[in-house]
Amino acid sequence: MPELPEVETVRRGLQPVLEGARIARVEARRPDLRFPFPEKFLERLTGKTITALGRRAKYLTMHLEGGPVLICHLGMSGSFRIETSDDGEMPDSSEMLGAFYLERSKSAAHDHVVFHIVSPEGARSRVTFNDPRRFGFMLFSEGAPDTHPMLAGLGVEPTGNALDGELLTSLLKGRKSPLKAALLDQRLIAGLGNIYVSEALWRAGLSPLREAGTIAKPGKKAKQRRDALAEAIRAVIADAIAAGGSSLRDYVQTDGSLGYFQHSFAVYDREGEPCSKHGCGGHIERIVQSGRSTFYCRTCQL
Repeated sequence: MPELPEVETVRRGLQPVLEGARIARVEARRPDLRFPFPEKFLERLTGKTITALGRRAKYLTMHLEGGPVLICHLGMSGSFRIETSDDGEMPDSSEMLGAFYLERSKSAAHDHVVFHIVSPEGARSRVTFNDPRRFGFMLFSEGAPDTHPMLAGLGVEPTGNALDGELLTSLLKGRKSPLKAALLDQRLIAGLGNIYVSEALWRAGLSPLREAGTIAKPGKKAKQRRDALAEAIRAVIADAIAAGGSSLRDYVQTDGSLGYFQHSFAVYDREGEPCSKHGCGGHIERIVQSGRSTFYCRTCQL
């Protein structure tokens, strides 16, 4: 499932086309995705100007003039494709291939929602949501997105200075669960997923099996550990966003190209390979925690 860096990459790809543009028309080619589309889905979108395109954790938020807010989730295989026309007129789909967007290995049969967009200058675009597994969804929030049940209760974002050692102390104090499991709890830190937690723990030199509360205890060593972890989390997310995310299985960017952070993985999916940390000498192992793969080096992650 796409994680925060992938969703942020999609947001940045869509932003120049959508923000400030008007939704001239919307096509919903089926009645539902993971959930049924909201009542009057097409009518409430048509004619609206998109004032902002945001992200909260792994959710995209499309703010519409006068409301509502459209909350989008990519699910396991969802992606957006942008098709644009330089002359202001949208050609037929058959004319678009190769000329206006990078062809991808996804069937048009899975193009479920199409937004017909007109920029303030009159340029026309199509933004298509493709989802073979139909695990994504689009729902309305009548108020601020954080009040919606899907977003209410989410923890702090891992992308800013708010996530520091002091905050980790308050979040993890007294927790006996494994450190990796605690970091995946969306009520504590929103948007962290399996891949980037594994990478951050390696950078910080902390075992995924360590009891989470141990880095929140008093003392210099615990402080060093939580400070290092906070820095590692922020850095790995920033590096992944800069690289366009990680393309594993279904994930692609809005122009059809692949993200490249998977080429920088230190531990994820590198079972049996030597640890790349200078002077370590250990090897990457794979274990299963809560039904999910964890990759780490037991030599340098303590």
